[in-house]
Amino acid sequence: MGNWRCALILCISLDFIASGSPFPNNLQQAFPIVEPDPGHTKLRLAREGLDVIEKITTPVAVVAVIGPYRSGKSFLLNQLLSLSCSEGFGVGHMRDTKTKGIWIWGTPVDLNINGVRTSVFYLDTEGFESVGKSNVYDDRIFALATVLSSVLIYNLPETIREADISRLSFAVELAEEFYGRSLALPIIKLNNYKYHIFDIGQDIAFEPAKLLWLIQRDFLQGKSVQEMVNEALRLVPNTDGDKNINQVNQIRESLAMMGENSTAFSLPQPHLQRTKLCDMKDDELDPTYVLKRDQLKQLVASIILPKIVQGKTLNGKEFVSFLEQILEALNKGEIPSTGSLVEVFNKGILERCLKLYSDMISRVSLPLSENSLQQSHKRSRELAMKAFDEQHFGRHHAKRSAVQLEEEIEKIYKNVVLANEYQSSKLCESLYTSCEDKMDQLQVLRLPSMAKFNAGFLQCNQSFEQKCVGPSKINYDQRLMKMMGKSKSLFIKEYNQRLFNWLVSFSLVMVVIGRFIIKFILIEIGAWIMFIFLETYTRMFWSAEALYYNPIWHVIVATWENLVYNPVLDLDRWAIPIMIMGALVLLYYRCYGKRKQGSGYVLPLFNTSSSTRPRSD
Repeated sequence: MGNWRCALILCISLDFIASGSPFPNNLQQAFPIVEPDPGHTKLRLAREGLDVIEKITTPVAVVAVIGPYRSGKSFLLNQLLSLSCSEGFGVGHMRDTKTKGIWIWGTPVDLNINGVRTSVFYLDTEGFESVGKSNVYDDRIFALATVLSSVLIYNLPETIREADISRLSFAVELAEEFYGRSLALPIIKLNNYKYHIFDIGQDIAFEPAKLLWLIQRDFLQGKSVQEMVNEALRLVPNTDGDKNINQVNQIRESLAMMGENSTAFSLPQPHLQRTKLCDMKDDELDPTYVLKRDQLKQLVASIILPKIVQGKTLNGKEFVSFLEQILEALNKGEIPSTGSLVEVFNKGILERCLKLYSDMISRVSLPLSENSLQQSHKRSRELAMKAFDEQHFGRHHAKRSAVQLEEEIEKIYKNVVLANEYQSSKLCESLYTSCEDKMDQLQVLRLPSMAKFNAGFLQCNQSFEQKCVGPSKINYDQRLMKMMGKSKSLFIKEYNQRLFNWLVSFSLVMVVIGRFIIKFILIEIGAWIMFIFLETYTRMFWSAEALYYNPIWHVIVATWENLVYNPVLDLDRWAIPIMIMGALVLLYYRCYGKRKQGSGYVLPLFNTSSSTRPRSD
């Protein structure tokens, strides 16, 4: 009983998994990959067929057949695949077209192309000029088949009409934009950094499909099929200046120049009874047709190559992604254009060129002067634009992408300019604040010194000039000069008065020290002389300012400056340590010096001890 339940659960699970899987079980059938939208003007993806392609891991090649409706495209594909009508693509004989959109045969043909195992898919396209469709829709079908295919078979019954040539305008424009685009990868060296313009390690190329003119006609009237094609592509005289004839002649001229990328082949009718072809086997068909059909198979196999986009072959998943991009581009606007395709192909190149510019400009150390930044921007921009010019797709429609690249570069540069302004302002503000603090410190020196102030002033100014760079320098330079000018004026204004007060105080302090501490009479006398001179001179001339112009004062100032600040000693910095050391020496001398040296004095000192006289008896 338990085994039965397990088996039942297993069966239900397998059935659920099988029913939930989107991948088709039978690949021996045709699947739609692109279908018309409800308005039958644009195209949309059909997921079922794309799932089939995505499973392919080997390089992909595509054979597509295009042509008027009811021209035998589906039958031709079945013949190339060696399939009957019941097995292969659906074949219709009614007035409306059987195939809608683009269909793919689910099982690819494996070919060895230049030593590479390649999966070749066959595409069937909706015929041109069928009932109820717009020309724009036909153009989109034609454009998509042109871009996707490796070999494009242009299936034409009987002859080549002027309308058939006109339809190749997109293929011609595509070829003019992309054909033969193959360039090496330059390496750029800047500031000891090496830049590979792109990371892909091979040439970049997108070659349009090989165009195969297939004329289904029994009699060529003594001409080869290639001569027939060449005659159809011969320029038509246009003495009246007809615009339509000029346009078709331009297409003819371009097709003639594409000779290496096109070939021609004729295929006779398989049988007179065309409506019964699906019921016939090879031995019932015209032997000439069977022979030519086999030759056509060999021709297709000999000219087909894996689909190459941007320098690399595509596997199934990459091919589907490529298809999605192309379809989106072709659905833009009212009519499909190579310009929209050029934008798709250049999108990745544009992003890489933009990254190249961004990487190079980001290596610049901010802040910089405006001129230096502009030079770095100019060099980086030129290299990015040069990379784009050498690698872009399209010869005529790439201008829009180039303009877009320039606009994006300018956006990045504007952000860099703003960042440079910010960094410059931040750096100069820091230097300005540092100088401002330095000036404030110099204003309150313990020992006023003009030499020290001037040295600090010069050092601050030089440091600012060397380190402050960028667009903010001019503004901060003006602020700095204004601030330092005020600071210097204030220091000079207070310098003489502070020095005078300091000398008066110093003279009184030295009087006290000479009399009561050191007890050195010469120091006391010198201090009294300084004090009396300073106080008497200012009283005699009514003001201290008169003293400042006296030569004696200048000598005092010069002596003071040499003592307070010189290359050997900064007394303002070391005054307190020196005073402490002096006090310690004095203390030591007072406590221990007299015991060792006795009571003899070398210098004249004050004698504070009272003299003793002997009593008279």
